[in-house]
Amino acid sequence: MIPVNEPLLNGNEKKYLNECIDTGWISSEGPFIKQFEERFAARVGRKFGIAVMNGSVAIDASIVALGIGKGDEVIMPTFTIISCAAAIVRAGAVPVVVDADPQTWNMDVTKIEALITPRTKAIMVVHIYGLPVDMDPVLAIAAKHGLKVIEDAAEMHGQTYNGKPCGSFGDISTFSFYPNKHITTGEGGMIVTDDEKLAERCRSLRNLCFLPYKRFVHEELGWNFRMTNIQAALGLAQLERLDEFVARKRAMGALYRQHLSGIPALQLQPGSTSYAENIFWVFGMVLNESVGYDAEEAMKRLAAKQIGTRPFFFPMHEQPVFRKMGLFQGTSCPVAERIARRGFYVPSGMALTTDQITTVASTVKELFA
Repeated sequence: MIPVNEPLLNGNEKKYLNECIDTGWISSEGPFIKQFEERFAARVGRKFGIAVMNGSVAIDASIVALGIGKGDEVIMPTFTIISCAAAIVRAGAVPVVVDADPQTWNMDVTKIEALITPRTKAIMVVHIYGLPVDMDPVLAIAAKHGLKVIEDAAEMHGQTYNGKPCGSFGDISTFSFYPNKHITTGEGGMIVTDDEKLAERCRSLRNLCFLPYKRFVHEELGWNFRMTNIQAALGLAQLERLDEFVARKRAMGALYRQHLSGIPALQLQPGSTSYAENIFWVFGMVLNESVGYDAEEAMKRLAAKQIGTRPFFFPMHEQPVFRKMGLFQGTSCPVAERIARRGFYVPSGMALTTDQITTVASTVKELFA
């Protein structure tokens, strides 16, 4: 079986992890935490970085830090992971979803402004799979209506929009370091911002809201969202190789496109747009209507040939858990509904070899050509 993801851990990872063990700094108090926060923030052009235990809780803390709460509305893409909507709902706010763009699979920014109401407090953008959201229109809308921008750049390590790093656009931005990301800490996440008060607020929320002048006394509830020194050591070693990893992923994507472009049965994400070159976090494809079955069946057929796959995200407005809450009644997002059912991605991990890519592509071509 060619796995859908396998990380590359052959840099300074062992050296830094051994240092954690040799010094005994394995908790969230170790020195690698600050180094990782500062270097990662600098890499994405931010003043402050706050390391947390995963990308999902980075969104939770960001929502609360911005003061988003009961009755507020946050406009967001329907085609994304549930963490984005869950953080809004847990804060007592209401997610308002936008359909996907049929070409890039990101949120359709032309549909945002029509969804703004007096209760709208923020726009959450989520960069999907390899290409960033078209940010200039989003930022213009946010400025016009006095809205905060939350930028989920979980999949965009090393990506840029018009030459500026992804993760540098929101009032607050978040990253994930799950094993399938360009930089991994196993589990882990990062919040970045240029607002010192927001940064301090996030640090407090991730650390149980201890009072700075009186430990174990709390005026509000926070979480234990702390990252460990071991995770930060791993992340620092990975960050040192980010440019190499970006080049590797783009080369992998180019090779896949060389093999699979032009197959009528498949729609691929563009290799580039006017504002970004695809970073190919994963290599996805959507089955055209000419294929008489859906992505689930395609993945079964590829699994039978020892090719690992993963389905696309399932739209937020169709999630049973939110429907039970009475959310998204009457909402229709036809583009997201289609790509969710007909889209999947093939092996895309950092450790994937050229021979493996060729094998995967040949198998896909046999199935759909």
